[in-house]
Amino acid sequence: MTNKVTIQRLATGVPGLDDLLGGGIPEFSFNLLAGTPGSGKTTMAHQIMFSLATPERRALFFTVLGEPPLKMLRYQQQFPFFDIGKVNQSIKFVNLAADLLDGDFDRVLARIIDEVRDFSPSLVFVDSFRSVVQSAQGMDLGAAGLQHFVQQLGMQMTGWLATTFLIGEYLAPEAESSPIFTVADGIVWMSQQVHRDALVRKIQVVKMRGQSQSLGVHTFRICDDGVEIFPRAVLKSASTGAGELSIASNQRLSTGVAELDSMMGGGVPAGYSLLVVGPSGSGKTVLATQFLAEGVRLGEPGVIAAFEKSPNQLLSQALNKMVSAGEVGVIDTRTLDLSIDEILHDLVKMIVSMQAKRVVIDSLSGFELALAPIFREDFRESLYRMIAVLTSMGVTVMMTAELEDRYTMLRFSSYGNAFLADAIVMQRYVELNGQFKRVISVVKVRASDHSKDIRLYDIDHTGVNIGDRLVNHRGILSGMPTLDQQD
Repeated sequence: MTNKVTIQRLATGVPGLDDLLGGGIPEFSFNLLAGTPGSGKTTMAHQIMFSLATPERRALFFTVLGEPPLKMLRYQQQFPFFDIGKVNQSIKFVNLAADLLDGDFDRVLARIIDEVRDFSPSLVFVDSFRSVVQSAQGMDLGAAGLQHFVQQLGMQMTGWLATTFLIGEYLAPEAESSPIFTVADGIVWMSQQVHRDALVRKIQVVKMRGQSQSLGVHTFRICDDGVEIFPRAVLKSASTGAGELSIASNQRLSTGVAELDSMMGGGVPAGYSLLVVGPSGSGKTVLATQFLAEGVRLGEPGVIAAFEKSPNQLLSQALNKMVSAGEVGVIDTRTLDLSIDEILHDLVKMIVSMQAKRVVIDSLSGFELALAPIFREDFRESLYRMIAVLTSMGVTVMMTAELEDRYTMLRFSSYGNAFLADAIVMQRYVELNGQFKRVISVVKVRASDHSKDIRLYDIDHTGVNIGDRLVNHRGILSGMPTLDQQD
């Protein structure tokens, strides 16, 4: 056969879910939403149903629980996706608890078929299918009876041209032996994990026939708007809109400090990741804000992710004015227990909407603390994926990292992540003539010549001002705490 059947994909209305599924739910498919108790299965099912249900595409929601649907709806109506105008018009709720008491699967199936015939739905939901499984076990009907019921239900729904969702609570050992896992066209697994004092929710598309789903485990949240999924960060130019943000490879971006640009060989190459390291109070954030302010002056929008300070604390008066004018976007990430995918989702969304060319991450230590404890264990991998995605968009990234200032040790990153940066600028304190002085140097600029000088600098109301070169810099590198000579 040369003619291929076209399967329509239905948009679920759950942010991020269609990307995981490979474009949406296949129409007329037989799907299982499975996972641990409290992981958000029913909420996501309602979100899908209210998004898809229309007078032309009606939905039938069967509850197999002992409690009435009214109690369940009392909580679901708190979400904005709930539309009371669709209930009993485009959406009908039916309780099967009484039909299941006798354990007669044929009776349950007949009731479902009658309701489907009378309402003619395009969408059918059964919650919780786990109750059906437990009933089969309690009545000694065994796997054979359950498998027969599942197969008959799937055939009936497909024959009625309905897209079906079974919602059930499963644990991994039961899932491997459950008949529904064999019959289902699509399987979405949801779970929640407690790590120390943080709770993290995860989702995985185990199976989706006929289309390429996104592999791996992804994070999601249940917020005031419902379920929101943050697909795992991958390098996909089309999905991030990188084509609109491409920058010439020979272009250089000014840091906002002319002397530093000269030390770097003409500025930061576009699309590079620049790591600015130094002890507390050395001016890393000041340099980062100058970097953004210079971009605004040149017509290059920017975005800053503030992991340590609130936006009001972070921004200077001039930069705050630029934020108010919409020239610089601010992402306040002070909420703890985030995932890298959630942070990157917000960053990419703002970068694309603003067509930003510059991004500041201030700072890496704050970034690590903002992650849920379970994600801190993979901090190096998380940082690598984030930088790779951002730079693949053509965005130039400046990161700040705080280092403990030691005369006897020279380090470029407290996390061993210096290899991730295409360029490194180091700020330090030295003792000179009875005073603490600040010095700056360019450690590396990949594939580019740069100055090897160590130069003094000060910070005033105009920002970072780089001064003379040090002649005797042995004290900085060899462990000697004093310097007594300069140009």
